[in-house]
Amino acid sequence: MWLNFSFYYPTFVPLHIQDGISAASLFIMNWQQLISNKRLGQEVRHPERHDDRSEFKRDYDRLIFSAPFRRMQNKTQVFPLPGSIFVHNRLTHSLEVASVGMSLGNDVARVLKQHHPELAGTLFEEIGTIVSTACLAHDMGNPPFGHSGEKAIQAYFREGGGQALQERISNEFWNDLTHFEGNANTFRLLTHRFHGRREGGFVMTYSTLASIVKYPHSSLCAGKKGKFGFFCFEEEYFRRIADELGMIRLSADGEPLRYARHPLVYLVEAADDICYEIMDIEDAHKLRILSFDETMKLLLGFFDEAHRQKIMQRITDEGITDNNEKVVYMRACAIGLLESECARTFVENEQAILDGEFVGSLIDHVSPLVRDAYKHCTNVSFERIYNSKPVLDVELSGYKIMETLMETLTEAAVSPEKFHSEQLRKRFSNQYDINSNDFETRIMAVIDFISGMTDIFALDIYQKIQGISLPIV
Repeated sequence: MWLNFSFYYPTFVPLHIQDGISAASLFIMNWQQLISNKRLGQEVRHPERHDDRSEFKRDYDRLIFSAPFRRMQNKTQVFPLPGSIFVHNRLTHSLEVASVGMSLGNDVARVLKQHHPELAGTLFEEIGTIVSTACLAHDMGNPPFGHSGEKAIQAYFREGGGQALQERISNEFWNDLTHFEGNANTFRLLTHRFHGRREGGFVMTYSTLASIVKYPHSSLCAGKKGKFGFFCFEEEYFRRIADELGMIRLSADGEPLRYARHPLVYLVEAADDICYEIMDIEDAHKLRILSFDETMKLLLGFFDEAHRQKIMQRITDEGITDNNEKVVYMRACAIGLLESECARTFVENEQAILDGEFVGSLIDHVSPLVRDAYKHCTNVSFERIYNSKPVLDVELSGYKIMETLMETLTEAAVSPEKFHSEQLRKRFSNQYDINSNDFETRIMAVIDFISGMTDIFALDIYQKIQGISLPIV
């Protein structure tokens, strides 16, 4: 049963958590406030804008044409960058996630407008574009060499030479470094005013930026999983965005900042979950890590027997004999089903999501058959794919490269007066303030520089630092 629409638009009540009162009992989010085309860094110009309906499309185009987005074509997704067999990189993965995200957003908008006619003709109709844009951006902050790149940055400060810097760094920044997170780095990349750039970074809309932040809390709340959504340098940006959009604040004054998710984050997360799991299986089949029979069983496992027979009959009727093409068709069917299930789950749990009380991901709440099939795919992926020799090899090599870069370039930031440091600092792009008088700014410039590298560029710098490669004149 759907609640009366007026329930979703209460008078704003400032949130103060005290005496065990839950956030949801004091304040819930509403769509009209959650969807805003106000731009970070250009708030004063917002009243002048009249072409409102195209603002979210501008976000999308701005990312597509950006250099950080292009660089993802040379960043590892899971498997080593392609030789003769083209598997996914960060760029192709992000494009596919954006496609699924667009479908999710459009499907949810269409159904919710039927339940809430008041949303028709408002910015709410643009959520497909917002989700798709957030999907494009969700991996932009990830360093080279996949998750091993993240681990290398964390390890340098937790157990490497970076330990010696703790006394010179604030507690908040130290937590950021020891829990370094690609998600938080994405928010920084899009919002930070790098040297010579304009206020607001990419100057994205508030709703697009909020939809990217999967973990809306500081690193002091990272917990065992080590996940967080923004560095201390960008905390005020996130606070401004979250408060403007009416996101539920879960932390009291004086506590580490923590909010409930923006509802559209669940759609971005679902699109990512769908694509990386299903597409990793397709890539594993191409690389012969999984046999055709194994791949077929995994992809058809999402369907009951009747639907499996229909899929196989369609393959026969279409005259498809190539096994790779059969996998493509079964993969498309699986993605279509998962997208539909996640959209339905979001609509059915709209109230809990707006209340900030929804627990887990959308995938966790889909129908049992689909959920169990997804979990089975996840288990197989960990056992057979993520521990396969090609994946382990790139992680081992990538970790060593990143470790060396962190050690060498951080030394350039810590001791700028040394001759070698001066030579290294000349390799930094002008946008990274490696020559700042502020120590923490210089350390963050190292993180910015390294995390923005492609796999190939990181390898090139590593070889030059090690004296392995010399320019040939």
